Amino acid sequence: MKLYSRGQVLFFSILSAFVVLLLAVGFGIIKPMLPGSNSEPAALLVQEEDAAGAEEFKLLQSDYRILNTSDDLAQFSESERENISIYERLNSAVVNITTETMAINWFLEPVPQEGSSGSGSIIDRRGYVITNHHVIQNAHRVFINLADGSQFEGTIVGVDPENDLAVLKFDPPAGMVLQTINYGDSDSLRVGQKVLAIGNPFALERTLTVGIVSGLGRPIQTSRNRIIRDMIQTDASINPGNSGGPLLDTQGRMIGINTMIYSPSGGSVGIGFAVPVNTARRVVNEIMQFGKVRRGWIDATVVQIFPSLVRYARLPVSSGLLVSRTRRNGLAERAGLRQGSEPVQYGRSVIYLGGDIITSVNGLKTNTLADLYASLEACKPGDVVTVEIIRGGQTSTLQITLADREEVMN
Repeated sequence: MKLYSRGQVLFFSILSAFVVLLLAVGFGIIKPMLPGSNSEPAALLVQEEDAAGAEEFKLLQSDYRILNTSDDLAQFSESERENISIYERLNSAVVNITTETMAINWFLEPVPQEGSSGSGSIIDRRGYVITNHHVIQNAHRVFINLADGSQFEGTIVGVDPENDLAVLKFDPPAGMVLQTINYGDSDSLRVGQKVLAIGNPFALERTLTVGIVSGLGRPIQTSRNRIIRDMIQTDASINPGNSGGPLLDTQGRMIGINTMIYSPSGGSVGIGFAVPVNTARRVVNEIMQFGKVRRGWIDATVVQIFPSLVRYARLPVSSGLLVSRTRRNGLAERAGLRQGSEPVQYGRSVIYLGGDIITSVNGLKTNTLADLYASLEACKPGDVVTVEIIRGGQTSTLQITLADREEVMN
């Protein structure tokens, strides 16, 4: 057996430790702090900025940057430079949304299954995303997929089915700086204006299409009692999967949320519709503050006039809303709205005849219940609206303070 002195043992121990340290640095297990490194202060800066900017409902968005005019784009036309710059700057702010729903199998057991998919826009660096309500409708779980391939499970902050909008939230890891899309102004749009759409049609992620504003102020009926007013019509190619993605102007500002297409075949035929961003801005603020959109309502039960009712009751008009009942001592009754007094059976319902007929609200014709919903869509509880009525063959107007729709309906 060979014996080593104490000095030899100490020398070889120090040498071995030095070799292990060099190997650890070489394989990246240990990362040395280089002079001038500021990675830790940068992380602290992000956290401090988030804490300072956590003022409720104030969006934390990326700084607005002008278009890229660098020499590497000089070979392209001005229009191409706009397209390229907007896509390179904002495609990472467009997310792919996938959902999971619950179904019942043959043994009456709940089982998860793949749901719908669509697009969304990051509007806040804390992880807030705006999309369409129909993209996440009936979802059991919602997944948000970013441009770098990372996936996060999102939560539904709130929805607004009347404008087909929803706000989602995911939690980005510490140090991740999200690119956001800033709001533009949909009230200043002009027909013929160039627009761009980024989305995930047919699961082809972050696809760019270009077109123009083809029409403005389009009222689109999405269900029996829902009309989305002032929709933006565009010929920018929109297909299944684009829903919820942004419609952008040439400065890269969001001016609409792509929502639906008109298509006899199921594919794009150049007629797409987007919810105006000014509507979305109002809805998002309500959802982030209350988790829902509060709306005002006339606290009365109304019946949409139909031909047999016109004939039976000998009504003076062929369209409008008949006031069947008003809430006792409610806002509408106190404002002078008169309910019916003669009950008649219609199917399983009872209609009271003889009440006022509402023909318009704030200057918007109310020929149907959908018209009434649309006319009050932007109104809040406590707002005062001008209601035109017909009573005894005479037309007059009332100033009615709105109640809370949720309270009236429930």
